[in-house]
Amino acid sequence: MLARFYTPFHEQVEATMENAGRTTGERTLGEDPQTGKPVIARLGRFGPMVQIGGQDDEEKPRYATLGRSQSISTISLEEALELFKLPHTLGEHESKEVTVGVGRFGPYVKWGEQFISIPRTEDPLTVDMDRAIEIIREKPAADAPIAIYEGVPVTKGKGRFGPFIKWGELYVNVPRKYDFDHLSQSDINELIAAKLQKEAARFIREWPGENIAIEQGRWGPFIRFGKEMIKLPRKDDGGRWAAEDFADILLEDVKKMILAQDPTAFEPKAAKKKSAGSKSAGTKKTAVKKSVKKSTAPAKTVAKKASAPKKRA
Repeated sequence: MLARFYTPFHEQVEATMENAGRTTGERTLGEDPQTGKPVIARLGRFGPMVQIGGQDDEEKPRYATLGRSQSISTISLEEALELFKLPHTLGEHESKEVTVGVGRFGPYVKWGEQFISIPRTEDPLTVDMDRAIEIIREKPAADAPIAIYEGVPVTKGKGRFGPFIKWGELYVNVPRKYDFDHLSQSDINELIAAKLQKEAARFIREWPGENIAIEQGRWGPFIRFGKEMIKLPRKDDGGRWAAEDFADILLEDVKKMILAQDPTAFEPKAAKKKSAGSKSAGTKKTAVKKSVKKSTAPAKTVAKKASAPKKRA
């Protein structure tokens, strides 16, 4: 079955690589009438965008995010220049400055230090002071508790990963099978209880003082060290780890597993940074040696001559 699929597929890939034209997904729309710099539409780190100026200019390019209905392939110069009208200041409300802009997570009204999302169906360029104040006043109502669970208020919102409810410090994603706009108390009880059960099963062992935990992941147990996720090595018999294998494991043994993959894991941050810098220099020196003279010495010997520290896993 694999052969029937892969053989013609591979031939198509080879033909495409040889004959197809290359595309960058980038368009130069024209020049900015104020600065004379090129206006470019391209795909950026956070999605489609336009920029004024090039990467090699002395001044940093200006960037603006495309609207939901706009495309890199169809946006015009005039439409692109309109995007650079944001952010703009509307005035003051209750002694705090009001600004309208577009950010990584969409259009917003900034009131003082508070950012309030503008509905994505609404063009931020049409938001005037009256509409901005209306959005600001709607925020407290949107943030008001929608229910109580075990004596603690439950609020709801929409974030980067979709709709959620918040109970204390716990965030719970709301699947599509629930009516997010009309969540009942029983819905909320069910969602929070399921999340708590999942969280309880998540930690196999914990050492909070050391910032180390063994957690149950989608593909099996792993070590969490601070913010890092460290994959467990194979067991001595070549098998995979199971949750019950860690019932009596010692902290020292877990630390050895961490050090096996990161020898500098428990060094102070300053020392780790210095070590990383030395490693870069050593790697460069080794590369020069190899380019000048071929060596039959093992890799470890070459690395030692270059005075490079041990390679991090």
